[in-house]
Amino acid sequence: MLEFRGVDTHYGDLHVLKSVDYRIERGEIVSLLGGNASGKSTTMKAIMGSVRPTSGDILYEGKSLARVSTAERVRRGIAPVLEARRLFPRMTVYENLEMGAYTRWRGPEFAEDMERVFALFPRVEERLRQIAGTLSGGEQQMVAIGRALMARPKLLCMDEPSMGLSPTYVEQVFDIIRTINQQGVTIFMVEQNANMALSIANRAYVLQTGQVVLSGLAADLRENELIRHAYLGELQVQ
Repeated sequence: MLEFRGVDTHYGDLHVLKSVDYRIERGEIVSLLGGNASGKSTTMKAIMGSVRPTSGDILYEGKSLARVSTAERVRRGIAPVLEARRLFPRMTVYENLEMGAYTRWRGPEFAEDMERVFALFPRVEERLRQIAGTLSGGEQQMVAIGRALMARPKLLCMDEPSMGLSPTYVEQVFDIIRTINQQGVTIFMVEQNANMALSIANRAYVLQTGQVVLSGLAADLRENELIRHAYLGELQVQ
């Protein structure tokens, strides 16, 4: 579904991604792990078009995204869940969800998709008229995921979905991610919580200073000594 072929990116003279190759198959959950400044968020920005590769190419469903606008990428089925939620804080929850469907015709499917969001997040339905900026961090993340689902994505790109959440909300969010995947949505996820990310992913990549240094089945990477030491710390992997 999504492929990076030898992608390099730069911010001025700063070389961020360095000949990166990823491959995400339809129906998978793929996690991208790495420390700060490793290039994880730049990867997500490159998928959505806010960062353009300086060399290499990104393909979606076999076609290059090189000349495709961000709005058109969303129309084709790629939707982001942005780092730190990035809701419209002065708009209501309902208005934020509406914005997720801005590339679509407002027809009967709109109501169906709202009901899908409510089924996943009953609390979101309870707070439809509440100003989004007044929600808790966990509630805002629910709205952010719901907003992305309103675009009817085939590929959901999630940037640090557990950031700033309490342990209870973290578990809930990862349960929801698994459910969304089971409903047919492919997921590519950047995540600092390696233990949780590897517990639900099919495969994973590890970035260090802009280069892929490890990749493979998530279950195998959970047992890798480098991963256990660098990302799992003292956590016991079952």
